[in-house]
Amino acid sequence: MATNAPGYGQVDRDYAMRLATCPPDEDGPVWMVNLMHYRDEAAYADGETGISGREADERYAPFEILAEIGAEVAFVGDVEDQLLGDAPRWDRVAVVRYATRRSFVEMQSRTDFQERHVHKEAGMAQTIVSGCLPLGQPLGLPATQAAEPDWADVPHPPTVQDGPVVVFHFLRFHEGAAETDMVAYQKGALPVAGAQGGRISGWFAVEGTIIGDGRTWDQARFNSFPSRRAFMAVVADPERLEAQRAHREVAIADTYTLVLRPRLDRLASLLESSD
Repeated sequence: MATNAPGYGQVDRDYAMRLATCPPDEDGPVWMVNLMHYRDEAAYADGETGISGREADERYAPFEILAEIGAEVAFVGDVEDQLLGDAPRWDRVAVVRYATRRSFVEMQSRTDFQERHVHKEAGMAQTIVSGCLPLGQPLGLPATQAAEPDWADVPHPPTVQDGPVVVFHFLRFHEGAAETDMVAYQKGALPVAGAQGGRISGWFAVEGTIIGDGRTWDQARFNSFPSRRAFMAVVADPERLEAQRAHREVAIADTYTLVLRPRLDRLASLLESSD
């Protein structure tokens, strides 16, 4: 977004204006959910070669700038598997909490940020960046908690070979289905996930998509599991499968489902401290 026309996505000018002009008495924290698909090789304007898109993104990572404006990196996870959703094949998902919408926009004009942005432009093939607000806690799973969950007694605890995963769902619903069929699905599926040690790290309503491919989205959901085996046990559960066929498939118009291996995960603790 540091340029008028980034090479990795379309800017929604209306949402950008909404972010930039939000009245101070109505402004507040916004959680930017980022889906990232890297180039195989970074495309630097100066002709530098031999750098992967992922390596270019590591060069970009503006952590100290974020700290200066009061933003916090809540989550970074690498995609281990893309279970649902067509191209692109996403590589990483990150969440940054900004203190205000205006601070996100103002960051784009900082000289030090623009100097870093050359690396993002070089390394990123495609991205979706959505501004999100936390949703309330649904029934069926333990409440979001800052403390590390006790996974000692679950059927598939974490191991060295198969540690905790976060399953990310990016969702667009058919009109009205979020309150009907999706709720019906949750009533059947969430207790199954809870029995396997699953918990909600954070569910968000999408306020707008600042950079993307023109599609709109409704929700971003992050669910934690003690291991990939635990999540796959939920996937294969007959009760959940019945609820999926009857309700989830009817409710969803578009989706990505990604299995993530977290590199940094402060999502639940930051959400709890924001309550």
